[in-house]
This record gives sequence, C-alpha cells and structure tokens, in this order.
Amino acid sequence: MNILRQRRGERTVSRWKLKWNSVFFKFSASFILVGLIPLFALSYFSVQTFTGHVERYTENNLRQMIMYMSLNINTAFKEYNETSKLMYRSENDIDQTHQVNVLGQINQIPIEAYLKTVLYSDPNIRSVYFVRSSDKQIYYQGKINQAFLPELLPLEQWMPVLDEEPKQLAIIPTHEETYFMKSQKSVITVGRNLIDTSGLLTHKPRVVGTLFFDIDPALFDQFYKELNLGEHDEIYIINNANQIFFSNTELQAWSETSDDVLVLSEEIPFLQGKVTVKVNKTSLFNQIGTTRDAVYIAIAICSLVLIIMGGWFSRRLAGPIRALTIQMTKVESGNLAANVTVRSNDEMGRLVHGFNRMVERLKSFIDEVYVAEIKQKQAELYALKSQIRPHYLYNTLEVIRMNAIHHDADEVGDMILSLSKQLKYVIDYGEDWVPLHKELQHLQDYFYIIDVRYEQRFELKITSTDNVNMDWQILKLSIQPIVENAIQHGLQPKGRGTVGITIEQQEDQLIVTVFDDGVGMDAETVERLHRALADPAKPTKSVGLKNVHERIRSACGEEYGLAISSRKHVGTSIQLRFPIKEDNYAASDLG
Repeated sequence: MNILRQRRGERTVSRWKLKWNSVFFKFSASFILVGLIPLFALSYFSVQTFTGHVERYTENNLRQMIMYMSLNINTAFKEYNETSKLMYRSENDIDQTHQVNVLGQINQIPIEAYLKTVLYSDPNIRSVYFVRSSDKQIYYQGKINQAFLPELLPLEQWMPVLDEEPKQLAIIPTHEETYFMKSQKSVITVGRNLIDTSGLLTHKPRVVGTLFFDIDPALFDQFYKELNLGEHDEIYIINNANQIFFSNTELQAWSETSDDVLVLSEEIPFLQGKVTVKVNKTSLFNQIGTTRDAVYIAIAICSLVLIIMGGWFSRRLAGPIRALTIQMTKVESGNLAANVTVRSNDEMGRLVHGFNRMVERLKSFIDEVYVAEIKQKQAELYALKSQIRPHYLYNTLEVIRMNAIHHDADEVGDMILSLSKQLKYVIDYGEDWVPLHKELQHLQDYFYIIDVRYEQRFELKITSTDNVNMDWQILKLSIQPIVENAIQHGLQPKGRGTVGITIEQQEDQLIVTVFDDGVGMDAETVERLHRALADPAKPTKSVGLKNVHERIRSACGEEYGLAISSRKHVGTSIQLRFPIKEDNYAASDLG
C-alpha cells in the first residue's frame, strides 16, 4: 500500500515538473502575473488617491459649512446687540433717569410699549424684561400666554455678569425658564444696562435699569440643520468658559473623543466662544467605503477573468503544439504519412499548415528527378518575375505621374518622375560603373525630392573644372549616400544650408568633393571616423560612409576611397578619390 502511494506521489511530482518545464505553463503564468501586478498596483493607487481626495473634499466642505454657521451666529448676536442699543436712540439728549424713574418711559415712550417693540423685532425673542434700578420693579412682555413669576427671575445670577462690564452686552448661556409656571423650555438671555448719559460722566456709570430678553435656542436649529449631520454626530456652541449655548445631545455635555471621530471647530468672536462639531468618520465617509468595496469587487472579478483567460489561452495554444509534436515524432521515425488537421487561420494554423506542406515537400524532394525539375521551374519563374516587376513598377509610376499632371499637380508629378528615375537607376542590373553625368543626374533627381520635402531650405551646387570629362566612369551610387549624410547630420540640425559638389582631375585620379556648411564635427569625432574607415572590422554608426569607402577600395584599390575633414560650427568636407576610367571595364583590369 505504501509503495502504491509512493508511486502515485512520484507520478504527481513528475506531472508538475512537466507542467513547470512547459513553455505554455510559463507563458500562462507570466501572462497572468503581467496582468495582475499592474492591475493590483493601479487599482490600489487609484483607490488610495480617490479616497484621499474625497476625504479631503468632504472634510473641507464640512469645515466651510461650520465656518458659515459661525459667521451667521456671530451676525445674529451682533443684531441682538444693536437691538439692545435701541434704548439709547432718542431724538433729544434726554435725562434717562427722569424718563425711567418718574415718567416710566424709555426713549419718550412707555416702557411696556418699548418692550413690545423689542419683543417683535425678531421672531426668536420669546420674552423681554426691564428691571428698574431705583425700586427693582420688573416690566415684562412675552409672546406666549404663560404665568410669569417675577420673584423667580434669577437676577442675583444675571446682575453680577453685567456689573463686571456695565457698558457691555451680557449673554447668559442656555438655561430653563424657571420663572414661568409649568415651563420646561430652555432659552438664552441677553442683557444690557441702560446708563444715563446726560450730564457729566462719572467713573462709575449711572445705571437706570437693565434690559433682558430671552432668545429661543431654535435660532441655532436652522444653522444646525444645514450641516446635515448624522445620528451619532455632535455639535456644541460654547463660550470661553466652556458654558454650552447649544448642543444636539440630550446630555448637553462633552463626550469623549476617539480616533474614529473628526473634530472641527470655528471661532465665534462675539460670543467669545466657538462652534465645535464632532463627526463620526465611519458615517461621514460611508460612501467612500461603498465605492472602495465596489472597486475591490471589480478587481476580484477582473483577476478571476484574467486567470480563466490565461488558462484557456494556454490550453488553446498548447493543444495544436502538442498534436504537432506527436506528428513530428512520427516523421522523425520515418513515417511521412503524418498529417495534422488545420483548425484555425491564426499563427498556429499557419504553423500546422507549414508543417503539413513541409512533409509533403519532403516526400517530393526524395525523388531526385522531380527535385531538379522543380529547381529549374523555380529559376525560370524568378527570372520572369525579375523582368516583370521593374516594368510593372515603372508603368505604375508613369500612370500616377500622368494622373497628377492631369489634375494640375505638377509638383507631385515631378516628384514621381524623379522617384521613377531613381528607382530605374537603382534597380537596373549589370552596372557597377556609370558615366559621371548619369550619376550626377541621379543625384539631382534625389535632391529634387529633398528640396520639396524640406521646403527649399537646402541648396545643391555642382561645379567641375574644364578638364573633367562627364563621360568618365564613376562607381554607381557613390555620391548620393554622401550627400544624404551631409543633409541628415550636417544641415538638418542647423535648419538650412548648402551642399556643394566639386569635380576635378588631379594627375590620374578623379576627385569628387562633397562639402556642406552645416554644424560640423569636432576633431575627436573626425579621428574616430578615420579609425573606423581604416579598420573594416571596426563597428561604426556611419554605415553609409563606411560602405562607400569599402566599395571604392574593393573596386579600385587601397589608394582610393574617402577622406574626411570637418570643423565644429563651420562644416564638413568629404573627398572621394576614383581612378580615371574612359569606358566601363571591370575593376579587376585596373593597372
């Protein structure tokens, strides 16, 4: 039993080794990893960036709303401050002591009428009181029909606040209306002393009476509702003594702060306090969590699809290869009847099709008679193609050129004509040496296309001495690569310039010099080019120069070839040396 288990384990290990050594298993694993790693990385950074952006946006938005709330509250209490100052706004400089104590008036109107004016100046003012200092008489006006108990008015708590700064407005934090029968309402009380400003000012102000009015804390509700806080979020409006004016909690007291709570505060200057909001981060960023979960689910789905597609693709790719491997083994053993069924038109299908054709061709090549016949037919076919292709190309270009001329596109027609001449010059077989004028004509056809392409920014100038015969022979396609090199490396970086060609005879040599007024090269670069030209085995980036140099030396001898001179920011000159050839004879006949 143990031996059987051991053999099963060995077979399992062997199968895994085969799978691991399989190119398709490696390809599939690489395909999945290459897909999953960028997917996970991109998704992670995207989620982190999105989360941070939304959290900052949400926090800043909430902070701005709290700032607006503090400004509105500060403005509201400034207005209450102005309301309390109405006691001083009379048309004449009157004796307030006489007005209040004798006439029972404020600003020349009865105290009760004045209190009504204050009462109905703001919808959040619930009750108004005026306590006369001379006899402690209390005047009262209220909006709600409730029994007022003046003896319970907590003046002993309110008056000390006013005595500290008699000329300033006093704000009593939220408290219950214990001075009304059966009232459980909480209010904020605002108080201001009425000081007699007539006559001489004294060190201690002459307080005639004190005005109090109760404000409904519902004033804060309208600002609180605009915040759209959650069920577990808290808001406090407190002064610098930590006395609470408003809170949305039943306990009306501070709760402990944890790491899951975001605390934001904004100052309320008039109250000498601040508004503080404690927001539960979980509820504030709940939408972010939902979005994050959706992204993670999408990542999981994409990963699963990627793994399934990788496995499916590997199996689909491995199946034809395995079938092909089996048939190749049969062919290797000598069975030339092997054949693989082609089931697709992709690369694998073409590979299988190629294998089948290879087997078929192998059968035919066994017969020597047919081998010779096939080679002969192929040679004839290639010869026929080599004759047909240039003529077909020339005829096609001529048709395109005539069509361009017919549509008044003369420049396009000239370019096609130049291209046709170049192709004919290059493709023509059997010519290693050509007359000098033919090589120059090919160069002018080439430069015409360059001239149109670069909008006449480059100029070609050709000069020759009188003793030069244009029928002298020159190596075919030897000048054009040098001119092309001058344009590409000398003039293009500069933007415009001139390529000059001079042709002269020196003793028994034909000297062709190609020069330009381009960017030039430093001495180190020129020296490196000379070393590359001198050593055929030395690699170089200037393949065109080296090819021309090697062709001239191979066809003419070691004393012929290229010579380079250049100066930085001045230009480059390349000299080509040829033997003088009167007619077209082989290079091997040179003396």
